[in-house]
Amino acid sequence: MFHLAPLFPSPPWRSPHPPSTRPTPERSGWHIAQLKWDLPARGARFQGADVAGWLRDPLLSWKHQFSTFAVPIPAVPSAHPPPLPQIQAPDPLSRGPRSLKPWFPRSPRPLPTDTSSWGSGAPLIHLSSRAAMWAPSQRQLCVAFLLACVLSATLFLYVHRDLFPNGLALTALCPGRRPVPSPVAILCLSPNTSACPKPPASLSGTWTIHPDGRFGNQMGQYATLLALAQLNSRRAFILPAMHAALAPVFRITLPVLAPEVDSRTPWRELELHDWMSREYARLRDPLLKLTGFPCSWTFFHHLREQIRREFTLHDHLRREAQGLLSRLRLGPTGDRPRTFVGVHVRRGDYLRVMPHRWKGVVGDRAYLRQAMDWFRARHEDPVFVVTSNGMEWCRENMDTSRGDVIFAGDGQEGSPGRDFALLTQCNHTIMTIGTFGFWAAYLTGGDTVYLANFTLPDSNFLKIFKPEAAFLPEWVGINADLSPLRSLAGP
Repeated sequence: MFHLAPLFPSPPWRSPHPPSTRPTPERSGWHIAQLKWDLPARGARFQGADVAGWLRDPLLSWKHQFSTFAVPIPAVPSAHPPPLPQIQAPDPLSRGPRSLKPWFPRSPRPLPTDTSSWGSGAPLIHLSSRAAMWAPSQRQLCVAFLLACVLSATLFLYVHRDLFPNGLALTALCPGRRPVPSPVAILCLSPNTSACPKPPASLSGTWTIHPDGRFGNQMGQYATLLALAQLNSRRAFILPAMHAALAPVFRITLPVLAPEVDSRTPWRELELHDWMSREYARLRDPLLKLTGFPCSWTFFHHLREQIRREFTLHDHLRREAQGLLSRLRLGPTGDRPRTFVGVHVRRGDYLRVMPHRWKGVVGDRAYLRQAMDWFRARHEDPVFVVTSNGMEWCRENMDTSRGDVIFAGDGQEGSPGRDFALLTQCNHTIMTIGTFGFWAAYLTGGDTVYLANFTLPDSNFLKIFKPEAAFLPEWVGINADLSPLRSLAGP
């Protein structure tokens, strides 16, 4: 059917008739209708070429601004449909017959005809573009809204992913769920590798690290702070306690943060695990205080030469250590040795902590014998310079029959500078466990033998310690004897 609706008349400047003589619906016998649904039922036909021609017409272009296509057709003979018959139906209230008149759309008012170049008073059918628009259903609108919400949330989480360094694990909803440890991220293995991060042009912000633990722990904290701050273009500062522990031994260069500044700074604290993770390379906090016991080469190995410069011994410690080594002689011949192997044996509190808390062992007599035999087989007449915080145990359990073992350390944990200087002035290293021996081997270079697999497979120590991140790939590991632990555990 047709629905007649008023349209905008043609502009007066385009009409060939004055306003008083302009054709009207009564004069022309034509009318204007707006096509809604069943236009083919009224005999109107449209061709693509005709529509293209109409769009080139200037008048139609003006009308097209109102989203309408104008098409001339003959006038409809009768604008009013014949009346429908009355229908009698019972009235539920009066219980009598009631006249029902079916609904029919109101007859359209006659509209002005067009007087364009198509002819005076030519009738127009206006095809509204709204009839061709797709009307989405309520369900489709809901689906589109939900998709837009999901995409917006995904984009937000991707842009602000740095706000979630530990991921989006729902530990509050799932108390028994533990986040999966981050994999070890080895950014680069050599300072000459092109993938290594370049020194930043400018630094900003303030980063520091909480000093905790003994000498080796604080060395690891210092090196990790230096590496992560450079990686994230931040300024690094150490606290006075760390400066007091390291500055008497090394020529460290990081500035010291005043205690009053530390107490007034609104730090964001971040606890580090003991290996490098990729999220540590995308930290955006300008005021950050690191915590934990990081001592892994994966943090700072790309800065190895810079780390060695930071941990350069003071001259008096270096001269004292070299003077002691120069006085050593081989037992049988009295010749000066050409190869020195530093040996660090960690005892002390580890004798209690390792078996009872971590299901682990420390270096025993069998391990030390195997490690020294490894060097004797590869180097000519080596001398083993032993340092330990359990020197009495070393004298009782290490084989000195060949005259190539020297107990040179004083074993004083409160002043470790002398022992550390002796180890770093040697050519090679034997270490048991602990960060003190790690740093001695890392700064010495040469060959390194370490105690491997020193915990049971179900030890909780393996959740915070990754052997592949603790020992360099070129170092040589000798497996520990775990039989005492298995005998304590029982069947």
